[in-house]
Amino acid sequence: MFTACELGIFDVLHDIGEPLSAAAIASRLCTTVDGTERLLDACVGLKLLKVQMVNNDAMYSNTEVSSVYLVKSSPKTLFHMMMHHSQTFYKCWHFLPQAIREGSSQYERALGIPSKDTFEVLYRSDEEMMTLVYHMDAIWNISGKDVIQAFDLSEFHTVFDIGGCSGAIAKQFVSAYPGSMVTVMDLPKVIEIAKKYFMTENDHQISFLGGDFFNDTIPEADLYILCRVIHDWSEDKCLQLLKKIYHSCRPGGAVLIIEFHLNEDRSGPLTSQLRSLTMLVMTEGKERTPSEYRKLLADSGFRDFEFRVTGKMYGAFLGRK
Repeated sequence: MFTACELGIFDVLHDIGEPLSAAAIASRLCTTVDGTERLLDACVGLKLLKVQMVNNDAMYSNTEVSSVYLVKSSPKTLFHMMMHHSQTFYKCWHFLPQAIREGSSQYERALGIPSKDTFEVLYRSDEEMMTLVYHMDAIWNISGKDVIQAFDLSEFHTVFDIGGCSGAIAKQFVSAYPGSMVTVMDLPKVIEIAKKYFMTENDHQISFLGGDFFNDTIPEADLYILCRVIHDWSEDKCLQLLKKIYHSCRPGGAVLIIEFHLNEDRSGPLTSQLRSLTMLVMTEGKERTPSEYRKLLADSGFRDFEFRVTGKMYGAFLGRK
């Protein structure tokens, strides 16, 4: 799937609009016919492509799934997510045995990035930065509405989305709660891309603040949202951030954490178990159980902990001040 996306197979079939042979696809992609045919057949087996025989020649076309999620120009495309996974996750997973032996990120081995600069890999070029931001944006087009509406958050009017990247969650929030104002905080370079490529004149309820949430001031607000942030960090750094948020949070306010979650008995979900291994090879963090999130929030000062299963990949955790 990664290779088919990178080569542009789904895009070629979409642009032509009719079934093509392996030879025709290979000609357009400047690839070998034999290699292309083998890849196409594997995609058929994965239900990413359809094949029909016409005069003893295999003719390939996109499935509905690939048309919606793997064609780069689709409004719901996950193409950029596939590229981010291919260029970073997949390379780091090659060093999983070393990560388990050492208990540390494998960025340096996989991508030549020193461990102390793990997140610098995301900013090596404008192209990689764009891939990352599109990757982060794509998942919330699928899951954003469910996680934002896991709780009734209508009482919170001033919202701070920490590490909010493209502003996708902020858009979901103001759509669900029209009276709210959301500020997205992320690194200045991320904010620059978000404002240029992901915002429209209709997004007047959303503002941006460039900064480092560990080292810069976090302004006062009613609600703080942390989407896929906590799982990147060690216990000490999570507590550092959450205590900082608690100090800035207005009385009666809250923090909403959106993350993969593990069952208390460690029996699943499989997606979360695999993602926790990804955190091992890529970051200093991990996926956690609801009780572990409860403890993090309690140790930071938050009370009245609530947990909701959203029906998608993510769980929602709410703690109040």
